[in-house]
Amino acid sequence: MNKERIAQLEQFRKESPNDPFLLYALATEYKEEKPEKAKLFFDELLEKYEDYIGSYYHAASLYAEHFDREKADKIYQKGIEMAQQLNEHHALKELKNAYTNFQFEE
Repeated sequence: MNKERIAQLEQFRKESPNDPFLLYALATEYKEEKPEKAKLFFDELLEKYEDYIGSYYHAASLYAEHFDREKADKIYQKGIEMAQQLNEHHALKELKNAYTNFQFEE
């Protein structure tokens, strides 16, 4: 977790509050050391910007590791659905692979 980068991202977010990348960047900054805080950013991202496809893989992974596997399952499924709708073939392949691995973990 880089405090300088976080401060910079927070400043950018004040300047561009509707930029989903900034939520994503903040979530990934906090993911390892402060998963609770990362969860808040991912939740906001998934709620407000459901077509920001990059968030599904990381949000589902975070939920699976730290919080709620049932919610992680739903996030993977929603991400797969969105990737199909948006014709995001690379993201779809990654999400399907991650979801398969997730299912085997149970």
